[in-house]
Order: sequence, then structure tokens, then C-alpha cells
Amino acid sequence: MKIMENITRYDDFKYVLQDVGSLYLGAGFSYQELLEHEMVPFKLRAVLTQYVFKEADPQTTLESEFYYLERETFLYEVFSQLKIQVKVQVQERKRNKPVYRERTYALEELTGISPARKEACGMMIREIIISKLGLMTFHI
Repeated sequence: MKIMENITRYDDFKYVLQDVGSLYLGAGFSYQELLEHEMVPFKLRAVLTQYVFKEADPQTTLESEFYYLERETFLYEVFSQLKIQVKVQVQERKRNKPVYRERTYALEELTGISPARKEACGMMIREIIISKLGLMTFHI
């Protein structure tokens, strides 16, 4: 008799969407999961394998990578070339009640905020927005 395990998967922030100019990735993905996802464009997979994996662990999530990303790194240069923007959720207080707001930061703005300040304002990375024009500039 085989016992089946009840496994709960948290996939709310694991999605891939595209429009004419951008590629939207849910921040719940690890780099390895992006490589295996059928909706991720080949060019992005190639950029991950040729550039990102030189510096990052394949099990790192996008949320974690961008939360702790620093400007003086090779990954910052790669992500800058991709013209990445990051959609975050921050907690604010309004009339003594917590209110959550969504903001979109350019990569330079986001890396200008220290991890301690991000934690203090309850910042959560929700989505990574990649410019398709930026993606086209990579030679594979």
C-alpha cells in the first residue's frame, strides 16, 4: 500500500506573462524553476545559463536575489542591461491601520534601499519586469 503525501504548493507568485514590450515574472520562481518553465522565452533561459549562473545559485529565488542585490556586482550589471524594474508591496500606516501599497522601482532605486530599510517598511518583492528590448541586446 502506497501512502500519498499531501503537498501544498505556493504558486501565487510563480507566473510568466508577456506583452509587446515586457516580460513579467512572479518573484516566487527560483532560477532553476525559470529554466524549466515552458513559458519562459529561450533568450532569457540562455541569459540565465550564460551570465546569471556564473554568480548565482540556481536555487535562489528572484525575491531573495533582488531583495539583497548590491550595485557593485556582476549580477547588477546583467540586470541593468535587461532594464529590469521590480514591483514591490510596502506596508504603510493610515489612521493607525496597516495599508499595503504597490510600487514599481527601477533597479537603481531598489538597490539604493538597504535591506534593513526594506525590512522596516515591510517590503516584499512581488514581480520582476524585464524589458524585451533589453533582452534583445544580449548576444548568445
